[in-house]
Amino acid sequence: MNAFTVTETWGHERFMSRCLELAVKGAGFVSPNPMVGSVIVCDGRIVGEGFHQRFGGPHAEVNAIASVTDQDVLRRSTLYVNLEPCSHYGKTPPCSDLIVERGIPRVVVACRDPHEKVAGKGIDRLRAAGVEVVEGILEQDALRLNEAFMKSHRRRLPFVALKLAQTLDGKIATANGLSKWITGEASRREVHLMRSRYDAVLTGSGTVLADDPLLTVRHAEGRNPLRVVLDRELRLPPDAAVFGPGAKTLLVTSNSAGGSLRASAFRDKGVEITTAGEINGSLDLSLVLRHLHERGVLSVLVEAGGRLSSSFVREGLADKLYMFVAPKLFGGDGLSSFAELGVVSPGKPVMLSFRETRCFDGDIMIEAYFT
Repeated sequence: MNAFTVTETWGHERFMSRCLELAVKGAGFVSPNPMVGSVIVCDGRIVGEGFHQRFGGPHAEVNAIASVTDQDVLRRSTLYVNLEPCSHYGKTPPCSDLIVERGIPRVVVACRDPHEKVAGKGIDRLRAAGVEVVEGILEQDALRLNEAFMKSHRRRLPFVALKLAQTLDGKIATANGLSKWITGEASRREVHLMRSRYDAVLTGSGTVLADDPLLTVRHAEGRNPLRVVLDRELRLPPDAAVFGPGAKTLLVTSNSAGGSLRASAFRDKGVEITTAGEINGSLDLSLVLRHLHERGVLSVLVEAGGRLSSSFVREGLADKLYMFVAPKLFGGDGLSSFAELGVVSPGKPVMLSFRETRCFDGDIMIEAYFT
């Protein structure tokens, strides 16, 4: 990282914060690209800004540069961007080349791009052209903003978040399986917003049989994610709501069930079917995730019951948890949020790191990361 004073650091963080604010506006519209915002500063004042608005559209730096009224000002300005400018031709030309062409003398970057076609090449291109590059400003915030993009390109797997709604004593349903509604309307609106920001929403056959969910975005603006349903034995009815119109649905079943006559009833409804191998009588979740990654899914929101959620945790495949907690008690008559996790000692639990807590009317939402 370049050396600079405390005053410069404060200024860099101020403008990078604005980049992150702008970047979030692309949530739910730019995947599989990352969310990126950019501002252009001259004499301590923002003279231009932009963000990546949609997949296939101009990148944030392009929009920020285009927003500057007097293009001559660029030659004495600093461009801020929360992700390393690209250096390759994709759906758009390289942003690093545009920065050099416009004579921008200084670029401040939050974090590097892990994409194999970039991965430091954008910064190298800028420095080779004589552009001063400052790195690492609000780096952790920038990495977290694009956590799905980062994991996808580093580990070749989607980022997986679990969403659960429970009572204060950790129950997701009554003893007879009823769960509508544990949390209030405000919490449910937030869940719909979450769905719009994930590439796929995944559930199991048990949840479909119990709740018959649509798994679409209806109470917030944004796109519908791919609906992924795990049904090893194809026991679900083809007329379940999740197989209806409104969004694409991918049904994952076992190798033996995928070619059965019953599968044709789902295909007739436009449902795509894929198969996966099994481990101990359950679908191999790692294979399911690898398949989703291969089809361009960077992030998965799991909305399922205790058994499937626990499987993701036990197998080390869950990255994040959104736990909505309602001010209610079901006691021992309810179904627990998680099934067996293999914890045999209080000193060796599944550990999480709390990130944020928010309130939605009477409910609390706890955001945490699995460590």
